[in-house]
Amino acid sequence: MDSMQSTNIQLMESLLTWDPLGYGPDAYETEVVDVLEAVHRYDEKKQLARRIQSIYEFSFEEIIPLSVCEKKASELLLIKNTGTCEI
Repeated sequence: MDSMQSTNIQLMESLLTWDPLGYGPDAYETEVVDVLEAVHRYDEKKQLARRIQSIYEFSFEEIIPLSVCEKKASELLLIKNTGTCEI
């Protein structure tokens, strides 16, 4: 398995266990895919956090506080950046 695939699995696991709106972790499958795509598009925490916020807001018409999204964005970027720096 290549490092990108491994990174994507870690990102998916992180997102699938995240329940920012309290609907249960199974409620966010399409959002997880959208966020995964965004993680690969953005390298800056605030941009990614805003994108995460808008993805969930679009689906659920509820706003996750930006600080919560920034915390998740930091975690996701850490996974992405450590996963792609293979020795």
